[in-house]
Amino acid sequence: MDINREKPIGDQFLKLIRQRKKGRLKVYIGMIAGVGKTYRMLQEAHELLEAGVDVQIGFIESHDRKDTIALVDGIPLIPRKKVFYKGRELEEMDMERILTVRPDVVLVDELAHSNIPGSKNEKRWQDVIELISAGINVITAFNVQHLENMVDRVHKISGIQVKECIPDKILHYADEVVNIDLPAADLIKRLKEGKIYSGDRIRRALDNFFQPEQILQLRELALRQVATQVEHQIQNVLPEASRMPSERFMACVSTNFEGGRKIIRKTSRLAAHYQARWFVLYIQIPKEQSDRIDLAVQRKLLQNLKWAAELGAEVIKVKGDDIPGLIFQHAEKYKISNLIIGRPHFSLYRQLSGRNYFDKLLKKLVNREIDVILVF
Repeated sequence: MDINREKPIGDQFLKLIRQRKKGRLKVYIGMIAGVGKTYRMLQEAHELLEAGVDVQIGFIESHDRKDTIALVDGIPLIPRKKVFYKGRELEEMDMERILTVRPDVVLVDELAHSNIPGSKNEKRWQDVIELISAGINVITAFNVQHLENMVDRVHKISGIQVKECIPDKILHYADEVVNIDLPAADLIKRLKEGKIYSGDRIRRALDNFFQPEQILQLRELALRQVATQVEHQIQNVLPEASRMPSERFMACVSTNFEGGRKIIRKTSRLAAHYQARWFVLYIQIPKEQSDRIDLAVQRKLLQNLKWAAELGAEVIKVKGDDIPGLIFQHAEKYKISNLIIGRPHFSLYRQLSGRNYFDKLLKKLVNREIDVILVF
């Protein structure tokens, strides 16, 4: 396989897994399907086996690629469990068996996968967090477009709406993040040679996702993710006195469902970049009390707040009608450096009625080290 690599791949990870009992996490991240993430995971597994480490496959997706299938041979496999769903027999990673067998290292592919309803966890990334919490080391992989904060960017680049997502907080658990990089020309060559897809899928891929300009932009997103991770690792080893002041972000959301999602996603992306704590503040004004608000609106609000928590936010819900005052109060309380809010609505009526909340908020923030970011 024509992927450059340093040997041995698993040397650093081997040192990490021998340092503590809590499970370590290593992530292989790629710009697009076919760059060699799974192949690299399997290479590392063989090297760890040679070093005497108990490595087993929890879930590997070969996509019928010959090179990948050949590397599976010789690595112990934890059988998948069979699940009946809507009249069909399907296979899933067997979490219960992995937790019982307790290998030193388990390989878990396709991190963005949604588990079959009724599984132990809803998402595979939740399986991984449970495994490392149980003291099992994990090597996993995913493509950059599946990161939650990349979804809107990938949509702009490719026109494709990614449905299965991974919260950015997963990278906070990672001890190592490795980018699997491949020039666009080499990737397209591999595609045309049938090393990624076969049959009609090759032409469809070339007409859609696998275009040089799109690959280049996706490649940049992947490289930036890894570069950011390295920056934070460097930051974390410095003495606290010499570190830069930490950033903290607060998203201010209302019952506006789509507007709230935009604000949450923007804040999640910023927090992921800085690996910072972030909060979502919802102020329930009197007319939005549970007995007065439309049930559908209430359901969508709770959906947004639940989503924010899954992404890693600390959700704050307060009641009151002094919106600027409550925002300022909580920004001070949680030492917020950046407030993220929706586009303000200016009108003569709001000015005359004293309901220009944005203007009041800005006046309160004078001489405070708090930046305001508007999301349109």
